[in-house]
Amino acid sequence: MDVIVIGGGASGTVCAIKAKLNNPDINITVLEHLDAPCKKIYATGNGRCNITNKNASDFETTKQFFESIGLIMRESAEGRMYPYSNQASGVVDTLVSCCNKLGINIVTECETLRLEKVGNSFNVFTTKGVFTGDVLVLATGGMAQSALGSDGSGYNLAKAFGHTVTELSPALVQLKSPNKSCKQLKGIRTKCNVKLEADSKIIAEEFGEVLFTDYGLSGIVIMDLSQYVSDEKIAKNEQRYSAVIDFIPEMSEEELLEHYNKFSGFEGILPAKLCAVLNRQADGDGEKMSKYLKNWRLIINGTKGYDYAQITKGGVSLDEIDENNESRLCENLYIIGELTDNQFPCGGYNLNYAFSSAVKAANSISG
Repeated sequence: MDVIVIGGGASGTVCAIKAKLNNPDINITVLEHLDAPCKKIYATGNGRCNITNKNASDFETTKQFFESIGLIMRESAEGRMYPYSNQASGVVDTLVSCCNKLGINIVTECETLRLEKVGNSFNVFTTKGVFTGDVLVLATGGMAQSALGSDGSGYNLAKAFGHTVTELSPALVQLKSPNKSCKQLKGIRTKCNVKLEADSKIIAEEFGEVLFTDYGLSGIVIMDLSQYVSDEKIAKNEQRYSAVIDFIPEMSEEELLEHYNKFSGFEGILPAKLCAVLNRQADGDGEKMSKYLKNWRLIINGTKGYDYAQITKGGVSLDEIDENNESRLCENLYIIGELTDNQFPCGGYNLNYAFSSAVKAANSISG
């Protein structure tokens, strides 16, 4: 059996390795358009590679795969799992070394031009010739961070076989705000509750750390909320977004006012710079400031875009692939990882899906 995998990133390399481990007689070729495989992995987890999360669906699938190739993980906060070395490079080195040992053919700097299926065979036309296989795996990633390989080319490849691609937008990305206070608060971090409004309706809510920046807002809370913001709808003036921040969710507005009247401020609770900015906006009025602390509103005028996003929201419709990520429209075509319409919060959940979907596809292929 000949298997062609388009995309030498997280899901593509894992799928190739697992299929080869299951059946050494399978011939596998991985086509990667960059000059080396797995480049995006280097950037994950701030260079540490948050491989998975103990609370993720199919966590054991991912864990068992990495243990089978000699990579051991350690647990960090909130169930996040990192390589024991705490180095993303260790994950890349292990995957690439495993591919080489197993005889998996990785063709780099290879652009896929078009695809066709003739009978039971797939023909992949590339800048380095035509590759033919019995099974085709699309593992190109989405559109996030194109410099690291995800340029969105996989969507048209899937469409060539009749697949539907849902609306796409950057996700797990910072949010922009025109409010000048964000620039004044640049570098300030605080744990708070954030609600996201779309046309005055609350559509999502998260609690955690927010980081103020010169362009707007960052932090895990903001990254998780970003999946609900559509740059396209903002550009077309179809939807307006606001972030509503409760800086001290543990206290009521009345309790905050009582605190202000007693201590003439909130420096004992919040960063002094944040208190100064809110105090100026409230004109030194304790009642107003107490309201702002519970309900501070910032207009959101977009995301930082695909270049800064960790993942892409949207992708190949999940109705069109089965539980093993095989296409329901084209036999022996598999679509895995970020290319599918499957998104998860920060904390290792998205990489876990990239790896676990690759393992499931490989088991189906080799089976």
